[in-house]
Amino acid sequence: MRKSIENLAGNKYTGGRLKPSRMRRKFEIDRYPNEPILGKDTIVYRRVRGGALKLALKHIEFLNVNDRENKKTIRTKIIRVIKNPANKDYERRGVLSKGAFVETELGIARIISRPGQDGSINAILTKETA
Repeated sequence: MRKSIENLAGNKYTGGRLKPSRMRRKFEIDRYPNEPILGKDTIVYRRVRGGALKLALKHIEFLNVNDRENKKTIRTKIIRVIKNPANKDYERRGVLSKGAFVETELGIARIISRPGQDGSINAILTKETA
């Protein structure tokens, strides 16, 4: 079941119910988020509005890390998720999202892409500890 962005009904300030003035529209339909985690690479293709396809990662094992000092991009293995400022639950479950800090074979990296929507993970090495 898909969820809808708009809440068409509601309450009055007195507590009475409001009747919706119209039904939900097709363009108001939203999807549940895709939350990529560590594991053997799995990609899901989703049809989006306009008939285009969007690649979404379900599981991922490797990521592209940009080392700014050496000016190189290297494909390395993800060891674990250290911190995810987006959500404490994501941190516990090991969900990879934009802004998450991960431990890689090269060191600690911060994810700068949106793996649930882009279909790949790009990160940059950080000197700080997460």
